Amino acid sequence: QLGLVESGGGLVRPGGSLRLSCVASNLNLDYWAIGWFRQAPGKEREVVSYSNSAQTNDGRTWYADAVNGRFTISRESKNTVHLEMDSLKPEDTAVYYCAVKFGGGSMIRNEYDYWGQGTQVTVSS
Repeated sequence: QLGLVESGGGLVRPGGSLRLSCVASNLNLDYWAIGWFRQAPGKEREVVSYSNSAQTNDGRTWYADAVNGRFTISRESKNTVHLEMDSLKPEDTAVYYCAVKFGGGSMIRNEYDYWGQGTQVTVSS
């Protein structure tokens, strides 16, 4: 069965770091664009970063302005992707989701085909 599972969330102090992982089952991520989204309480789900496939697209990465320079998306293998989050701020608190789609990455969540269940990140002192 095809699926995505996120892990690595937790409670961290402001200025700290976390590394989120997204592991795919029965899915070769080399051929998919991967997006990381987050949803804070009472807010819309928003894109944080995405990575285009180097096999089927241009391999480019993109970051939202709010995280650019602090977060890094990387592909470890054909079934594992990470989101390294540094210099975390309280406003980064949210449930983080990974998702995949054909073609290039997108900021539009409805364009993504498969989603994980999410992992909670809480930044607080």
